[in-house]
Amino acid sequence: MSANGFTRMSVYGINLDLFSSSPIVILKVEDENRYLPIWIGQPEARSILMKLQNQEFSRPLTHDLAFSLVTEMGGSLERITVTALRDSTFFATLQVEIGGRIVEVDSRPSDAIAIAVRAGAPIFASDTVIEEAGVVFEEAMEEAPEEEVVDKFKDWMNRVSPEDFK
Repeated sequence: MSANGFTRMSVYGINLDLFSSSPIVILKVEDENRYLPIWIGQPEARSILMKLQNQEFSRPLTHDLAFSLVTEMGGSLERITVTALRDSTFFATLQVEIGGRIVEVDSRPSDAIAIAVRAGAPIFASDTVIEEAGVVFEEAMEEAPEEEVVDKFKDWMNRVSPEDFK
């Protein structure tokens, strides 16, 4: 639940916006039926999905490299936070602990999420962002058959566009 204006989230999945053919990463508020859809790019969607599906390449991808840079320099990714929504654009930060101090690094949410899934770092979103752009379903998605969940998201995505989040 919310603490200090931020709520813990998890990656629920990635779907495709039928109108723009853009991927959407869907974050879920833990223990609630509230979801936060964020439009992202194809490379970031692939990167997140690959890690969630435990796929690996022989060479590191960009997000693997970023995570390796942090850890090789003695740091650890403490958390990522979706901090704001301005003009239909989401903003995020990575909170890195290095040498006993916390450093906040500006990031696109898609990159932050891709790195967080590699680090096993917690994902948070500002309560203000969740209030502005979150979607609530009346019944628990986990209790519904998977095809029904997909149908509900497709129905919702058919009715929404990035401009709806202005």
